[in-house]
Amino acid sequence: MNTHFWPQFKSALKGGVLAAIGCTEPISLALASAIAARELGKTVERIEAWVAPNLMKNGLGVTVPGTGMQGLPIAAAAGALGGNPEAGLEVLKHIPSEALALGKKMLEEKKVTVNMANVRNIMYAEAVVHAGEDWVRVCIADSHTHVMLIERNGQTLFSEPPGTPGHSEIHPMDSTVRLRDIYDFADGVPYEEIRREEAIAVVSDTLSKEGLRRHYGLGIGRAYAEQVEKGLLGNDPLSQLIIRSAAASDARMGGAVLPAVSNSGSGNQGITASMPVVVFSELLKADTEQTTRAMVLSHLTALYIHSNFDSLCGLCALVTAGMGAAMGACRLLGGGYEAGARAICTMAGGPVGMVCDGAANSCAVKVVTAVSTAYTAVLLAMHGLRVSGSEGIVSEDVDRTISNVASLAMGSFKQVDKQILEIMLTKKT
Repeated sequence: MNTHFWPQFKSALKGGVLAAIGCTEPISLALASAIAARELGKTVERIEAWVAPNLMKNGLGVTVPGTGMQGLPIAAAAGALGGNPEAGLEVLKHIPSEALALGKKMLEEKKVTVNMANVRNIMYAEAVVHAGEDWVRVCIADSHTHVMLIERNGQTLFSEPPGTPGHSEIHPMDSTVRLRDIYDFADGVPYEEIRREEAIAVVSDTLSKEGLRRHYGLGIGRAYAEQVEKGLLGNDPLSQLIIRSAAASDARMGGAVLPAVSNSGSGNQGITASMPVVVFSELLKADTEQTTRAMVLSHLTALYIHSNFDSLCGLCALVTAGMGAAMGACRLLGGGYEAGARAICTMAGGPVGMVCDGAANSCAVKVVTAVSTAYTAVLLAMHGLRVSGSEGIVSEDVDRTISNVASLAMGSFKQVDKQILEIMLTKKT
């Protein structure tokens, strides 16, 4: 067993699988505002913000936790007036009601503006907060929490030195890494070294239960559950997988003040990589160690696939996160690496071209698509079946198939991404 890449895999898990409250794009802007307000040291009176095009796309229609409102302006205001600048992606976990009221008043008085930034960074959020003649500017780039610049009244308080390596949640992996290496790591790494990941199942399941307890977003999880009660759907593993995954996404996108486990900077990718493992583990009565090893395999596979393309792009990465979940489920079912590889190839032959048209309540629909496809691919894989290498973008070799998916994301989907944003911005005018 080759252990050469194991330190790299541990680093990827640590930096690419994080707790986050709310959609990570508006939360990133909220964090920039919160840090700026801290450095200002006064009650913020006005906010100007600039974000990268992809962050604009993902922040236009999503509910900001604890606010009951959608969009980037309320995220900036909530962060500046009531956010915790030390809490990272949980910056809006505790927003005082008076701060929220003041933030909404700022929006009514048009004292918060959000514009498109002319930057090359895929991930970029900039907040400038004002109080009288004083102002502070904070820039976050490359990852949702990476501060690269802080200025106060034109004086630089912090600046990242030129040439500093990137800090993206997308962790580039050695070009010689193969999916088999990731499987062997999840299978053979000493359990004490991955015990931290036990929390993934707990956090994900808690969010799912909240999505079933109350109506959030489109309420897809609850709607499916009601159909089961009416007898229009069977109470089978697939229904439970759909219900519980969708409910977690409903809660996250609908403003629940509970953390999701993010993967590659996305909470919905984290949900998609997590919930199938949770459901299969319960179905099979797997112990905590086996569940955790399957969870590590799922999330690392998703990170590996996503390491080949940008964190925010026109290709919806929920299907690629579902590929990770399929790997984890196949391991739990005893199919091993070969079954997992078959499942990934089958998913690549299905809805892998699903577009990302921004973060919104409708992401739960795409979560349903991803986990349903993963379930089908797993069942076929366990019977020795898969989409063959002569069909579409699928190759006989699973790593080559993954490379083909990345080529789509970094090729034609670049133009798709631009057109999607044009459509969305036209709707807002």
